Amino acid sequence: MTAPVLAVHEVTKEYGAGDARVRALRGVSLTVDRGDYVAIMGASGSGKSTLMNILGCLDVPTSGTYLVDGTDVGALDERRLAILRNRKIGFVFQSFNLIPRMSALANVELPLAYGGVRAGERRRRALAALERVGLSERVHHEPSELSGGQQQRVAIARALVTAPALLLADEPTGNLDTDSTRDVLTILDHLSVGGRTIVLITHEDDVAEHAKRVIRLVDGRIVEDRRNAPVDGPPPRRAGVGA
Repeated sequence: MTAPVLAVHEVTKEYGAGDARVRALRGVSLTVDRGDYVAIMGASGSGKSTLMNILGCLDVPTSGTYLVDGTDVGALDERRLAILRNRKIGFVFQSFNLIPRMSALANVELPLAYGGVRAGERRRRALAALERVGLSERVHHEPSELSGGQQQRVAIARALVTAPALLLADEPTGNLDTDSTRDVLTILDHLSVGGRTIVLITHEDDVAEHAKRVIRLVDGRIVEDRRNAPVDGPPPRRAGVGA
């Protein structure tokens, strides 16, 4: 039986000590199966950003266990944790996090370069990823020459290029206008239809409606975990990077 992509059990996170102690997460447990599309919601201070950092292996819990694609994150040293992040998790951030003086193609190649992939293979996979997000004509443009929506599509291509087990998106439409938001959500919908496992953080109900499942946090606890009603999704696209 295939292990879930994410398995979180009784995870807590505390900051500070004594009277200054903050309990950001209070015994969070959840599993995310392969191919699921999950939106994590919550008000400011609910713990959603803390949970996102732990799911992305950017922070460690105070207690509890967390497995990514069957691997116990708590058992890894820094080197192996960095390898797992690079190979298993694709990140999409609200602020894009592109390197300013590098082309779209070079930005997308970066995770492969860190992973030791040869130049020719890096180029082939990066071009395929950019084609998948509709940017074949913008591969040599730098971020300053791209709109916000195009920059976010480059970031999605960069996240996909390693064929990760999980696509983790933190407020991916937060800095976008209505048209660009629609374009990015359409890409995520297509990826979900193609079997990609996606977890996104959002505070917007209309964004969360695209997910198959919505998890809501309040004061560091999960208070709701529901499946969205099935809707007619976009037609499957041809196989591409990581499909």
